[in-house]
Amino acid sequence: MGRLENKVAVITGAASGIGRATALRFASESAHVVVADVAEDAGTALAAEIGGTYVHVDVANEHSVEALYTTTADVYGGIDILFNNAGISPADDDSILTTGLDAWRRVQEVNLTSVYLCCRYGIPHLQRRGGGSIINTASFVAVMGSATSQVSYTASKGGVLSMSRELGVQFAREGIRVNALCPGPVNTPLLQELFAKDPERAARRLIHIPMGRFAEPDEIASAVLFLASDDSSFITASTFLVDGGINGAYVTPL
Repeated sequence: MGRLENKVAVITGAASGIGRATALRFASESAHVVVADVAEDAGTALAAEIGGTYVHVDVANEHSVEALYTTTADVYGGIDILFNNAGISPADDDSILTTGLDAWRRVQEVNLTSVYLCCRYGIPHLQRRGGGSIINTASFVAVMGSATSQVSYTASKGGVLSMSRELGVQFAREGIRVNALCPGPVNTPLLQELFAKDPERAARRLIHIPMGRFAEPDEIASAVLFLASDDSSFITASTFLVDGGINGAYVTPL
């Protein structure tokens, strides 16, 4: 019997990176997993691999998000876990002196407004179940300045953190836990793309990690599983750092 036996979990940004690793982990723990993503081919393949359901969703579109949860409830009869994980970090999000308003808005829509929409339309389904767990992907940059400027990304993740804290307090007595997952740099396609485009910028991230390496998606998935399961039944409104020691370091030994 898995730790998520008969639980229904919706994962946004599930087709790759942390989302994919988490979908695989949830499925191995006996959850019914909804793979929610814009990447139809990869999402469909993953859903088939784990015996789940793929739903195409644009997380920045209100009607698309609402339909995601309606479809999930229709298929599985309810929802227990929301992992609001979709996000972007485009190259044109850089210094505040160079990042244009269009780039700023696009990142805010995908990274922050999406979490608002997913919680707005997902929480009523958890209420009908009498409780549940929500994990919102923030970042270590939500609690400290980034060594590589990405002003809209950093601001969006700070918003995710603050919103998660408020929702965790608001819905605690309804049995709905809301936590902000704050990963350090993770070895995902997004980070690999950064290395390919700007190795110097990417290397600056590595030097600040006391553990001397990037996290693997499976390591972050383990943290998500903990927050989704009853193992974390007394944890809500938390800033859950999984950052290899970055937040605790004043200087990092070479």
